[in-house]
Amino acid sequence: MKTFILSVFTFLSLAASAQKDAIAKQILDQIGAKVKASKGIMVSITLTSKNNKGKSLGSKQIALQMKGEKYLLKEGKMEILCDGVNIYNFDGVNSISKSNVAESDQTLSPQKLLSGNYDKDFNFKLLSQDNAKATIELYPIDKRKSFQKVTLVINKQQSALSSALILDKSNNMTDVKVSSINYSASLNDKIFLFNRAKYPKNAEIFD
Repeated sequence: MKTFILSVFTFLSLAASAQKDAIAKQILDQIGAKVKASKGIMVSITLTSKNNKGKSLGSKQIALQMKGEKYLLKEGKMEILCDGVNIYNFDGVNSISKSNVAESDQTLSPQKLLSGNYDKDFNFKLLSQDNAKATIELYPIDKRKSFQKVTLVINKQQSALSSALILDKSNNMTDVKVSSINYSASLNDKIFLFNRAKYPKNAEIFD
């Protein structure tokens, strides 16, 4: 799962000339405002990956629950839990890796990808739009980050992310499709607390 989160939420570096497009900012800010006002978000995602030669690497079905800076991401038996301070990555078998949120700053978390709050970390530009959707490219400001770009397709009627096309450091691509999103989900805070008892007894925790 650790490899998964790195591959799905990382991009290459881009030239410093990128700017913050005013129209793109307005669209992204509308998403950010909707997320900020929400008390709980549930998202179903399909990820399809291809290598730099265009060969399919398969697809994954992801369930994501978000509340502020906290989130729980599940893919089969694997899961990633963020309590707002630490991230716990369970491989689905017998290993749990623990890291600080700050240590993951070089990657793009699912919370960041869906939040619409990109001002601090990204430059962006509007590629196209019509009455139904807008296509926006994001470029990381910090060249030390492992990003190049991500192309977002925004549902303008719902002020929500429809899809994202991610290019990684090896020119592999991941297509993220949002199957459904609920901004009014009732989520108990307890689901974002790490509970050692829910994992196999033989699972080791690595800091």
